[in-house]
Amino acid sequence: METYGVVVIGAGPGGYPAAIRAAQLGASVALVEKEEFGGTCLNWGCIPTKTLIASSDLYAQIQSAGRMGLKVTGASFDYAAMVARKDQVVGTLRNGVKQLLAANGVKVFQGTASLLTRNRLMVAPASGQATFLGAEKTIIATGATSAMPNFLPRQARVVESRAFLDLKAVPSTVLVLGGGIIGCEFACLLAQLNVKVTVVELLEDIIWGLDADVRRELRRHMEKALGIRILTGKTLENIAADDQGVRGTVGAEKVEAEMLLAALGRQPVTEGLRLESAGLSTNSKGFIEVDEYGRTQVATIYAIGDVTGGVQLAHAATSQGLVAAENACGRPLRKNEKIIPSCIFTNPEIGVVGLSEQEAQQAGKAVITGKFMFAALGKALAAGHPQGFVKWIADAATDQLLGAAAVGSHATELIAEAAAVIRAELTGTELGHTIHAHPTLAEIWMEAAHALEGEPIHSAPRKKK
Repeated sequence: METYGVVVIGAGPGGYPAAIRAAQLGASVALVEKEEFGGTCLNWGCIPTKTLIASSDLYAQIQSAGRMGLKVTGASFDYAAMVARKDQVVGTLRNGVKQLLAANGVKVFQGTASLLTRNRLMVAPASGQATFLGAEKTIIATGATSAMPNFLPRQARVVESRAFLDLKAVPSTVLVLGGGIIGCEFACLLAQLNVKVTVVELLEDIIWGLDADVRRELRRHMEKALGIRILTGKTLENIAADDQGVRGTVGAEKVEAEMLLAALGRQPVTEGLRLESAGLSTNSKGFIEVDEYGRTQVATIYAIGDVTGGVQLAHAATSQGLVAAENACGRPLRKNEKIIPSCIFTNPEIGVVGLSEQEAQQAGKAVITGKFMFAALGKALAAGHPQGFVKWIADAATDQLLGAAAVGSHATELIAEAAAVIRAELTGTELGHTIHAHPTLAEIWMEAAHALEGEPIHSAPRKKK
């Protein structure tokens, strides 16, 4: 049995960076993966969906070229070719991960890992003999998987997101069950390809965690511009599926489609790990609990990413992986980052970071907000993307910027500046005094800071009470 300084279980966006960082710090490192390098994000989540969204976004822009003074005729899409391009992008990045691991001297084992003790584990490949490894430290990075509730029929026309991405042809009608981030992203992707989409959400609105004004902007565009039907505050019942399609009822209304896409969240992957053999257990929701350094209740074992029940984002897992690796290798203890931007690739895009206005109010903070509309921004109008806004949330007493939201063109790129500003604990005044290039989309943050301070230049001032 070979013993390693660090053994990482899972080669997703948290696991493989943890393995690389531990190797950079001089540890002997083994990485165990039962499927593909890059995990869900690279293979069945972030990258494939955003590749397809890029194609559908471009197709939608071509369809609306007339508004830009362009004449385009005969535009069409080839979904099989879009999928082939998606697979090519995924393959390129997956191979890149493989090369990075090799370049850093990480030993890779293909198979399912099971803990035997806190310092010993077994790797069972799909075929052949098992391998036994010793581990001074272990980092669990097994992630999460799409939830498929028992009340849904087990039929080929009822799929979760991973299975949907394997389709080679797009259905003409789709029923999306779940109006969260995944459901809304897929709904926008499909609607831009002329698919008739109906979204059913049990809660009173889509993507409930967002501020009401952000949700309202997204929903208005999805319904009016993309033609998506959104049914909220009701359950999908009487669900039946066969080779012809899927049917059900939402309240008194009958709904049907060629396919049902279940987008009802994700559940942690711990099956087969045999956590109890190492003295570990999960909480009531099935997650492995960790402290702010990534440590579990067992001193030699760390856990990161989706399996811990924190923020389920690839970039959060990457950051947590680096922190866990450094702590496991004896560097001075470093805490997990708390300022984590979230990006939603709907149409329009959404980016948020820090406290939302709703969260700040619930925490009892006195806050002020500053908002600026893309419709008043030169670059946004010139580019033909006037919808949406950005918003700052600041402490009313200190002017410190606590949070930000962007909904509109390139919001997922713009939110990076807000994340850096909030982490640096800048004030609205400081940000407003920072010169931004003109004409750009990024200067909208400066304009919103001016509005926050009650001194807007390119928007009407607040009405005095």
